[in-house]
Amino acid sequence: MPIMSVRAAALLSLLVCAGAARPVHAAESAAAANAANLAADPADSTAEWTIRAGDTRLRVRIENPPDAARVAQLRRWIGECANAALTSSGRFPLRDALVRVRLVPRRGRDSSPVPWGQTRRDDGVSVLLYVRDDATYQELRDDWTAVHELSHLMHPYLGDDGRWLAEGLASYYQNVSRARAGLLDGDEAWRRIEAGFQRGRKVGAGARMDQIGRNRGSTMRVYWAGAAFWLDADLALRREQRTDLDRVLAAYARCCLDGNTQLEPEEFVAALDRAGGNGVFARLYRRYAAMQDFPSQAQAYRALGLQRADNGELRFSDRADALRLRRAIMAPRSPQPGE
Repeated sequence: MPIMSVRAAALLSLLVCAGAARPVHAAESAAAANAANLAADPADSTAEWTIRAGDTRLRVRIENPPDAARVAQLRRWIGECANAALTSSGRFPLRDALVRVRLVPRRGRDSSPVPWGQTRRDDGVSVLLYVRDDATYQELRDDWTAVHELSHLMHPYLGDDGRWLAEGLASYYQNVSRARAGLLDGDEAWRRIEAGFQRGRKVGAGARMDQIGRNRGSTMRVYWAGAAFWLDADLALRREQRTDLDRVLAAYARCCLDGNTQLEPEEFVAALDRAGGNGVFARLYRRYAAMQDFPSQAQAYRALGLQRADNGELRFSDRADALRLRRAIMAPRSPQPGE
């Protein structure tokens, strides 16, 4: 299969991410930065290294390393993406995972800095990133694919029926984690989430979410209705349980997450409820799984103080409670004791 842009293909078949066939599961706060041993001087040109955070680690390998200066640039970029992945709990979800960087030439008019990414679960867990060999450091920093793929490490393999949960989680955190790490402005992260929701709405109605599978025409609905599920879950946890999505996912990672395991979607949400959701996830899952239309954001946006203008732009309320909630989600936070 030729290398394709995740954007241009609209993540078309997306072997890129968690929805691919079983082996292929396709794109900081100061406390998290302190927890991570980046083990890299900016001038270091070693093509294999390890990033550690507590008892967890990411092993990184540049498969076809170019000159030393370019390797050092790639190390710096991967370090920032890894730090973004740490912003939820100060540790990586899995105790051990591999990140593989493969440099590829620019193809035609496709200028994507990271034209393809995928998460593999066939021999250990590895994230494979295809990186354009002439992409600048700033282009790489501005790209979301690496953080999206690293976010897939938060969940087990969920099969075709759970693809919307997997891709939704990565789509939500690709924006949240990058904002927390300073790679995105917080308001811009909300704008990008809304832009994703707009793409999902344009798809229109179709099959139930738990039956949508790999219908290529529904890709944007899979990604962004899925993201809406996780936003609703995050808000419900904060409102009802005095916790949040970060803490529940961290608790699940510590007790139960095995990157090589396949779970049914219902098993995953039940495990999250046991990890601190207390019924929130099962309730939302029942509603979302049966949806044939794109979910409404009306209730979520009221709480967040967000409003879509007639021209499609997102407006931000300065209401104190809404501002606190938006900042609580997008601003860096220090891991709590025991996390």
